[in-house]
Amino acid sequence: MLSLNGKIVAITGASGGIGEATARLLAQRGASVVLAARRGERIDAIAQDIREEGGRAAACVVDVTEAEDLRRLVSTTVERYGRIDVLVNNAGIAPISPLADLDTEGWSAMIDVNLRGMLNGVAAALPVFREQGKGHLVSIVSVAGLSVSPSMAVYAATKNAVRTVHEGLRTESTDGVVRTTAISPGYIRTDLAESMADPALRHRTRENMDAMGIPPEAVARAVAFAVEQPDDVEIGEINVRPTVQA
Repeated sequence: MLSLNGKIVAITGASGGIGEATARLLAQRGASVVLAARRGERIDAIAQDIREEGGRAAACVVDVTEAEDLRRLVSTTVERYGRIDVLVNNAGIAPISPLADLDTEGWSAMIDVNLRGMLNGVAAALPVFREQGKGHLVSIVSVAGLSVSPSMAVYAATKNAVRTVHEGLRTESTDGVVRTTAISPGYIRTDLAESMADPALRHRTRENMDAMGIPPEAVARAVAFAVEQPDDVEIGEINVRPTVQA
């Protein structure tokens, strides 16, 4: 039977939503987790909850736009648990708007967090994975990149860029050392809408999440499925959406 016992997993964006759900589920299934996010008090509280339930968890304050923070996350994980088996790149924002609004600050923020943040994770983890002889990179992407809707052009572009980096890393890693998995959620009940500056878009997104959104645990189960596979099996991409979502 497949198991997560003994796996060492670091997770960015772990202060809520998909990241928190993933940390809790993986810990319940036997993994040791390191929660990373900017909200230190929040990840400390979640890690404490996990430990009180019998799991193994630590916290590390991280801003994914800072390369040094990702290096510190990886080094902290290795120092505490001896290695890092999996890095889950989950941190992301969505200050979406029509291109005609010319929200260049929002565009830059999405590029910095969604794409550069993931690349900072790659730069921090890849050398350690290579030194260890194995490692697994999991990134939370989005179905928004599969079918681009109005107001989501730049957001979808950042997510598609992450998907492209994953495929490039996969083709460079056929020696079996590094595995990659891109997981694309649809409508998930999270606080992602809070990063949207436009009140109408924020309201509409909240309505869609309330009407059809599925819990973040659905994505966490997909992460667990990919991570628990034996070393010679790579789950390249998974789409997780509500059955009622077009």
